[in-house]
Amino acid sequence: MRIAADARLAERIRTVHAASGQIYGSPRVHAELRGSGLCVNRKRVERLMREHRITGRHHRRRVRTTAPDPAASPVPDLLERDFTAPAPDVCWVGDITYLPVGGRWMYLATVIDVYSRRLVGYAMAEHMRAELVVDALAAAVRIRGG
Repeated sequence: MRIAADARLAERIRTVHAASGQIYGSPRVHAELRGSGLCVNRKRVERLMREHRITGRHHRRRVRTTAPDPAASPVPDLLERDFTAPAPDVCWVGDITYLPVGGRWMYLATVIDVYSRRLVGYAMAEHMRAELVVDALAAAVRIRGG
């Protein structure tokens, strides 16, 4: 009985999804079904859409932060993927990420001590130039005392 009910509901879901131009995801399909008078649980709609491979379209824009230079030589892996250290301040690693802040992108450069896994320096800026990394390293040197 439940299998038959799920099959009927899956067909209704497929109809709503097709009517949207195959754009709607489970929240909008659920709202359409509820709006048409069908009492159905949102999680059931999600499960049936997943089982029948019915997906909505994603409109998230990807942010490209770097454009690699094809002529540049690759940077050597000095740690050889060994992220352990015998003592503090023997090895530092860094990373850069971007964060949405107040409607614009801010870039965060961090320096982490491999031994303690603690943040030892950071810098934020509206750009992702070399000086951002230099500022993060300078902050780490100031905090750790040279």
